[in-house]
Amino acid sequence: MRLCELEDKEVVNITDGRSLGCVMDLDFDPKCGQIEALIVPGPGKCFGLFGREFELFIPWKCICQIGPDVVLVQIDVDKCKHKH
Repeated sequence: MRLCELEDKEVVNITDGRSLGCVMDLDFDPKCGQIEALIVPGPGKCFGLFGREFELFIPWKCICQIGPDVVLVQIDVDKCKHKH
């Protein structure tokens, strides 16, 4: 699977059934090339006009399933927030 195929998929947290958005990018370990996390943008500030307060870094180990349209994850959203 390529990043461009992941970007179209909605990320859903099975802990509470909430949609977290769509995959924006990947975080990987440059030493071994292994994917560490999916990056999903957080909600926009003031209707998205002033960027975003945070991004969600979803550890690869928290991914439950990748389907044709959805990525199912099991996370504590507050622990995955990374501020810019």
